Amino acid sequence: PEYLAVNWEASGGGAFAVIPLDERGKVPDVIPLFRGHTATVLDTDWHPFNDRVIASASDDGKVMIWQVPLGFSLLTDAEEPADVAPSARLSGHSRKVGQVLFNPAAENILASASGDLTIKLWDISTGSAVHTLKHPDIVQSLSWNADGTMLATTSRDKKLRMWDVRQERPAHESPGHEGAKNSRAVWLGEHNRVATTGFSKMSDRQLALWEPGNPNPIGGFTVLDSISGVCMPFWDDGCNCLYLAGKGDGNIRYFEYENDKFEFLSEYKSPDPQRGIAFVPKRGVNVHENEVMRAYKTVNDTYIEPISFTVPRRAETFQSDIYPPCVGSKPAVSAEEWTAGKSGVPSKIDFESIYEGNAPVEVTVDYKLPAPIPAPAPASIPAPQKVPEPTHAPASIRSSSIKEQQGSMIALASKYEDKHDDVEEPSSFDEISKLPQRSAMPARFEPKASSPTKTTSAPLPQPASPIKSLFSEPTPMTSAPVRTESPIGSGPVVETALDQIKVLLETQTKMLSAQSHHIERLTAEVDSLKKRVGSASPDQSERIRQLELELEEMRS
Repeated sequence: PEYLAVNWEASGGGAFAVIPLDERGKVPDVIPLFRGHTATVLDTDWHPFNDRVIASASDDGKVMIWQVPLGFSLLTDAEEPADVAPSARLSGHSRKVGQVLFNPAAENILASASGDLTIKLWDISTGSAVHTLKHPDIVQSLSWNADGTMLATTSRDKKLRMWDVRQERPAHESPGHEGAKNSRAVWLGEHNRVATTGFSKMSDRQLALWEPGNPNPIGGFTVLDSISGVCMPFWDDGCNCLYLAGKGDGNIRYFEYENDKFEFLSEYKSPDPQRGIAFVPKRGVNVHENEVMRAYKTVNDTYIEPISFTVPRRAETFQSDIYPPCVGSKPAVSAEEWTAGKSGVPSKIDFESIYEGNAPVEVTVDYKLPAPIPAPAPASIPAPQKVPEPTHAPASIRSSSIKEQQGSMIALASKYEDKHDDVEEPSSFDEISKLPQRSAMPARFEPKASSPTKTTSAPLPQPASPIKSLFSEPTPMTSAPVRTESPIGSGPVVETALDQIKVLLETQTKMLSAQSHHIERLTAEVDSLKKRVGSASPDQSERIRQLELELEEMRS
């Protein structure tokens, strides 16, 4: 990417500015603007395969296509630099156009959403609308899937819709966030999932993950905080990270998507609220600085600040684990092919070739959109298993119950039972699996605030360290089950074991008989004392109480 577009307040309205990314510092007092709209510009979007083409939407109901002139610069010697005129005007909406979004796979296909309750799909090379989607209410956000065949929308009627755009009908529709404020949706790249941000009835900001065809969010709605600003989601397909930037606050949270849930990594915090924010395409990051994402935010309408998200590593070689191949600058299909029903995912480029300073090398893509999965039934959470704790040997020997004695005898007999086959038996101890260990040096994922275009701005605070590693997964350490061979003895060994069992039986029989006689004696003594003593003295009452306690203990 070479340029950054910013909505600009100018006399007469209907203008926006394009700023070259390599021109930093204070901009001149008078700069060339992109003029053509007769009302405020509401949205802009860069062409994914041509860094010099940009589309704009305005309050005047028009969609315009612009081309940045060759050698465009803000630093000119002219007293009144010439403004740039649009290269094409797309007319068809009857009310204001709030969103424009290029198809990420097909060349020159643009979606525009209007207050006239329609979404039009344009072929900007011909200037004609190839499809029109009739939406029940005002659209609040748009997001394409990876191959450009489905379009996710959120709207004022609090519903999430996923459109089959070439059939001009919603393939899936489900209730979304219940709050009255705006909600946003973003398709998670090549995953068959959609993330949404919105508000609850109590005006709490929420995050949700959706599967097409499932009317309920996976894992329900997650409450983020109670800030009133709309949360804008951005997806990084290379690192499987979701960035949430709040409008009106200076914080940017980022999460890692894994196993159908978002794991919080860390948060970039700044005292300066952002009025607007944009993220560069993945192919625009600096691989030599271990930069995985970069954003630009407007601060108080006075300057634009770049925010760099980097992985702090000291390696001097290419980091392939944080730089998988990303979408390049060549479309998968042309506009005519896409309109005819053909689809695909654009070819990807290898970051290693860019790291070495060579031209980007294309990598083949084998992508198939996963089929919708039926809504899973809610799984019951298993009760945690209790780990047996070691017990200390008692000081005094306590008589066992009859059931315990029978169990010990059966266990002893089965231990010396003859075996007819050499089969190993597992250990009698419960095997406790080891927990997966974390990697010794997890890769932290921290944003780094670059110097803004305004030279007087102070550096922003660095965020806290993330909770978990972003790019390295903990390697589970497994151990083989411990097995012990049970002794298989011959005839004399078995006879010795039987003799031991007989001795144990005789000992237990004598013990039970002695206990029974003792219980009978105590019972008789307690009964006789109760009969002879009507009003007992304190010493006698104490003696009776002690005998009763001893009797109860013997019975137990």
